Amino acid sequence: MQNDQNISVKHESRALAVSNQQSNDSPSLETVSKSGPTRENESTILPVERLIDVIARLLAGVRHVAVGASSPIPGSGALLARALSERIPLEQLTRVSILGSKQHNAFTNGGVELFDMAATGRIDAFFLGGGQIDGKGNINLIGTGSYPISEVRWPGSFGSAYLYHLVPRVILFREEHSRRVFVPKVDFISASSIKRQTDYRPGGPVALLTGLCLFRFDTPRRRFILQQIHPGHQLEEVRDHTGFDFDLADDLVPTPDPTEERLALIRNRVRYEIAETYPHFANQFSP
Repeated sequence: MQNDQNISVKHESRALAVSNQQSNDSPSLETVSKSGPTRENESTILPVERLIDVIARLLAGVRHVAVGASSPIPGSGALLARALSERIPLEQLTRVSILGSKQHNAFTNGGVELFDMAATGRIDAFFLGGGQIDGKGNINLIGTGSYPISEVRWPGSFGSAYLYHLVPRVILFREEHSRRVFVPKVDFISASSIKRQTDYRPGGPVALLTGLCLFRFDTPRRRFILQQIHPGHQLEEVRDHTGFDFDLADDLVPTPDPTEERLALIRNRVRYEIAETYPHFANQFSP
């Protein structure tokens, strides 16, 4: 999905930008059937469906999750988490705010309200990524090369450093898993994972989800721990495509498949709901 260096951070580096416009050739919401996809083999789980399911598990118990623009997979995971919270008696419902959405967004002033709510502790989870992410949890949304002369320029940090400090559960997400993304040291720090005792910093990364695996983040040590590997991939593949060192969890396991209930929600309700903001993405679930 990310074949060009200049657009490789489309999902993440513009995750804070407010975008309410759909392209003129985007299919309307009506083109996405409520009945979900028709497949020759309904038991086949698409990689994107697995990522959506993992995100929903990472959001379990969250009161309010905000999702930036150009983030269809995190947005779908948030919608799945909300749908699941509705099925648990006495469980607090998960509130979802997706920038760019009219149906799933309580914000009326875009990013301004996002920052205000984060500052007052009313956002529990958010997603960040970057063109580069290093083993200490630092992210780079500026570009590659010796700053300020960049070889490749990305859209910019926007408010990532601010939200990285304040939102308690920051999930780093990057579908592409390669050494150009996961580097020993970022060329520029847009947002740092460091916590000093003199700082008030409730936020920080809790996990890093990629197309190959799931890491959790050890905050005191500022180090990633490999927790799960997606089916069809191996540990050596993760090592070969990761530019920083990481630890292995004692309970390292394959990423579990979505249950039939969760898969049905992804293919039907979630698919239909996310189509309002990302119709092309929703159509990926169709044959």
